[in-house]
Amino acid sequence: MRLIDWLDERLEIRKLIKVTLIDYKVPKNINFLWSFGMLLVLMFAILFISGLFLLMYYKPDSNLAFDSVNKTIMMDVSFGWLFRHVHAVGASIVFLLLYIHIARGIFYGSYKPPREVVWITGYILFVLFSATAFTGYLLPWGQMSYWAAQTITTLFEKIPFIGPDLVIWIRGDYAVADATLTRFFALHVVFLPVLIMIVMAIHLYSVRVVGSNNEDGKPIDKKKEGVPFWPVFMSKEFFVMTVFLLFFFFLVFYKFDFAMDRVNFEPANPLQTPTHIYPEWYFLAYYEVLRGFFFSQNLGLIAFALSMVLILFLPWLDKSPIVSGKNRPLFQIAFWIFILDFLVLTVLGKLPPTGLYAWIGLIASLIFFGFFISLPIIAKIEKKQLEGEKK
Repeated sequence: MRLIDWLDERLEIRKLIKVTLIDYKVPKNINFLWSFGMLLVLMFAILFISGLFLLMYYKPDSNLAFDSVNKTIMMDVSFGWLFRHVHAVGASIVFLLLYIHIARGIFYGSYKPPREVVWITGYILFVLFSATAFTGYLLPWGQMSYWAAQTITTLFEKIPFIGPDLVIWIRGDYAVADATLTRFFALHVVFLPVLIMIVMAIHLYSVRVVGSNNEDGKPIDKKKEGVPFWPVFMSKEFFVMTVFLLFFFFLVFYKFDFAMDRVNFEPANPLQTPTHIYPEWYFLAYYEVLRGFFFSQNLGLIAFALSMVLILFLPWLDKSPIVSGKNRPLFQIAFWIFILDFLVLTVLGKLPPTGLYAWIGLIASLIFFGFFISLPIIAKIEKKQLEGEKK
């Protein structure tokens, strides 16, 4: 206690805790889906720590990377396999949490005023996590890692004027090679995690300023309808974290193979292309949108870029005065069609884009964009309905 008193005299720690945790009120009418933000913070910490242990033995060299992961870490280092499983499974689970967190935000209107900054910073975090996952996927220097990086970086060639030069700059060479590995290593280990920490702090601060949304989407009287973040709400968070960690470590010990493609246990071979190249499961839906417009490569690239960016503009596409999807019947239909369509795109992304699969992919891609097109229309209908009720 003397140490705490000493620090409190100089840093006012007790006052900081009171202002940021105890005095901060959250709505009573929120469900367990609001815990996924804290689960993401927890998973980032787990990935960061497990990554540090892997970093001690990993060799960012095209001649040594594969063996440093599959031999040194997996076989020679005590519990090295555990840290690799934690990191690989964690990378996949982060995106499962992200997609659920985003879906909850869409359904309950967490992108509407005054929470636009919360939504924008959340989108930036999604992009940063995606970039971190993409750069990290190359590091084991396996066959699928190599060819996925080769395929994805080639997409930048289609950017007008700067495309070909940009691809060489990203790779550091004319093809994915040792220079690419070292660049991706630097991004994955240093640059992107630092950016994630900064943006995550801004995201959490912006939530703290405007307050959490709730199931009804209505402003609350924090004195009457709010509960203290600490210890009331955090006690629920700890329970959710405990259940989640049981699920997570079950995957780590018994079902880790879903996060590790078998093809990636073969060393990268620039002279042998895999029969079917595909990214990790969390990028498959966007990959299928890219392939969905099979009759035009340029149109596919435009669709791919739009599929990644459109979600950012939800605050301006959906101007409905009703916030929560709980009170929006038409929106609920569009939302659940969108979720099912995203799952269909994810499944199709791992299948060969031929025959019937190609046509289903095209239809599913059009439905994906149909959701965003429908939002302004649904908003206008809801505005008219509210005006009619007032009259």
